[in-house]
Amino acid sequence: MFDYRKLPDEELNYVPIGRADELTEEEPLLIDIGGQPIAVISSQDGLYAIDDMCSHDGGSLADGDIEDGEIICPRHGARFSLETGQALTLPAVKDIRVYPVRILDGGLQVGLPKKM
Repeated sequence: MFDYRKLPDEELNYVPIGRADELTEEEPLLIDIGGQPIAVISSQDGLYAIDDMCSHDGGSLADGDIEDGEIICPRHGARFSLETGQALTLPAVKDIRVYPVRILDGGLQVGLPKKM
């Protein structure tokens, strides 16, 4: 798994990505940080930042449905945990990266590892 949320803060660079009030529940905010597409998702369970790329075929996950803490790939139905990035169903077998996301003074920030 690539759960960057487990890294200590000193190993992360927090990148400002917008305002917290721009997020709508269960409608991903798509961002690109250094060529890496990331979806930031607000759900009833919390805030999540995940790679916006299905590990099965590289398609975008952002248009997929969000159910029970999972995002469903709109192309082939693979499910991923928003919390851990774990691939939960076929055809995906490889996990996706998850990043820490926080609100600081009304702004959204995603934490990227200093060493990837």
